[in-house]
Amino acid sequence: MAFRTFTGLIVSLLISTSVWADDIQINPSHPDQYTVVKGDTLWELSGKFLIHPWQWPELWSRNAQIKNPHLIYPGDTLYFSIVDGNPQLSLSRSEIPLASANSPCILQEEDYKQGRKDFAVSEDGKVLPCIRVTELKQAIRLIPTETITSFLSSPKVVDENELGKAPYVVDFVGEHLIAGTGDRVYVRSITEPKSQSYTIYRPGNAYISSESGEILGYEAQYIADTSIQQPGDPATLAITKSVQEIRIGDRVMPDAEQDLVLNYFPRPPEQRINGSIISVLGGVSQIGRYNVVVIDKGTTDGILVGHELNIYQRGNIVKDAYSSVKNDLVNLPDEMAGTLMVFRPFERVSYALVMKATQVLHILDKVKTP
Repeated sequence: MAFRTFTGLIVSLLISTSVWADDIQINPSHPDQYTVVKGDTLWELSGKFLIHPWQWPELWSRNAQIKNPHLIYPGDTLYFSIVDGNPQLSLSRSEIPLASANSPCILQEEDYKQGRKDFAVSEDGKVLPCIRVTELKQAIRLIPTETITSFLSSPKVVDENELGKAPYVVDFVGEHLIAGTGDRVYVRSITEPKSQSYTIYRPGNAYISSESGEILGYEAQYIADTSIQQPGDPATLAITKSVQEIRIGDRVMPDAEQDLVLNYFPRPPEQRINGSIISVLGGVSQIGRYNVVVIDKGTTDGILVGHELNIYQRGNIVKDAYSSVKNDLVNLPDEMAGTLMVFRPFERVSYALVMKATQVLHILDKVKTP
């Protein structure tokens, strides 16, 4: 299902050289043809032909050249042309060469009917089993999902009191100074478990609005996964996976049952959004393509999974040495520097993946509705 939707994205995008439908903008430097290679994503291919990849549905609805564009594979070639003034898109599938049809180990459906005799046989004249090996190709994806997998369930964003009221690690089972995968811990006040699985978090940074200075939430840093062995006060939990050593005082929260969204339908928000990048996740200092960032807009602002926003690098303030006004300062305009897609919105902030970066991005760069 996911790949079907994504592939429509790619194919339709490849459709024109100029603005074809209302407000549909074609990339002026698009290629006339492109052969898909391993590692390509549907988003990247869309960007080769469209200025705004999320506009693909309108293009696809008018394209009759490809009847079944549900799957695009490495090796397939996409062709763009204009016929009678209308953009057209066609696709040529790559064919994987098979072993020779005359090979003793290649058994075709009609071989016996046509009297074929040259099969591989054993010493006693019995036909030997054979294996035909072909390359298994996987359809290309919309985005590099491996870059966001670790952020789909953890870390998370909590309010000021949520972590403070959560149960916490009070000690370790056995004579341990620290605990990790395979160890057990004692946790205060889990007498009636809400889940069999609990996650250990540690309070992280506050997310602060770039406009008002208001605290929008707090990062709950993921530390470990656990399973409850014995409820109580204290309860006993076994650590099944950890990325850092567990400390006394770390907070414990039940795993909420939630459907992780893996199918993304990129589109602009329905309303005007003006926000900022307020943090970058993953331990990086500079922000570039496929980095995960935090923006100061969330579900209360109308942000949903799949919403695309343009990124604008804030204009510098420079001194005008030639102005008649002493110490005259000029605020340079903001410059568009990339695109991001929201993949995990919270109430007042959201996690987003930088899909395109034409310049080095920074915290406090602006994000706006395309």
